[in-house]
Amino acid sequence: MNILAPSILSADFKNLGKQLTEIAENGAEYVHVDVMDGMFVPSISFGMPVMKSIRPATDKVFDVHLMIEEPIRYIKEFKEAGADIITIHYEACKDVGATLKAIKDEGLKTGLSIKPKTDVNVVKEFLPLCDMILLMSVEPGFGGQKFIDGSLERAAQLKAFIDESGLPIDLEIDGGINMDNVSAVLDAGVNVIVAGSAVFKDPAGNTKKFMEILNSRG
Repeated sequence: MNILAPSILSADFKNLGKQLTEIAENGAEYVHVDVMDGMFVPSISFGMPVMKSIRPATDKVFDVHLMIEEPIRYIKEFKEAGADIITIHYEACKDVGATLKAIKDEGLKTGLSIKPKTDVNVVKEFLPLCDMILLMSVEPGFGGQKFIDGSLERAAQLKAFIDESGLPIDLEIDGGINMDNVSAVLDAGVNVIVAGSAVFKDPAGNTKKFMEILNSRG
């Protein structure tokens, strides 16, 4: 199943409740929440208080992407704030396995993300602990960046690892995704699409257009 996960990093926070309704009504199943700490990545975004405040506005899956150092410190708090999936970065954890297990222990789905320059092979040993792999197709930390060349090949490699494992693991991609390149991304084996500015310039209309592409290939 192909899933659209609009990133609220690009949303209009004055109208966020309305925009969450618009993306849900037009087919988005996930809400992608980027949490940045100013240490693992240069930017600072939002955290638990914002998540708690918007959680009642939608029943869609909160796909929480933690771009923070040692996220194991905050797993329970993000669960309490409304997370359904917590994705951590391979590069941000001293003990990746323990962090993924801590997420599972809270009854949440797990995701493991890698940055554009990280060897895709590092995910292999952690596949049994993962519900999703997130491939960054831009350097994490800022919205609106251009899709990095070579990301399609990396996606295809990760899809091959997942298929070889025989496990029901989703493959997600985040960074520079738009309606011009999303078909190629789907062809590479990705089934969860994060898009920010490409959705929130017109949340209702663009979600509908993305979903037409995703459904035609799903």
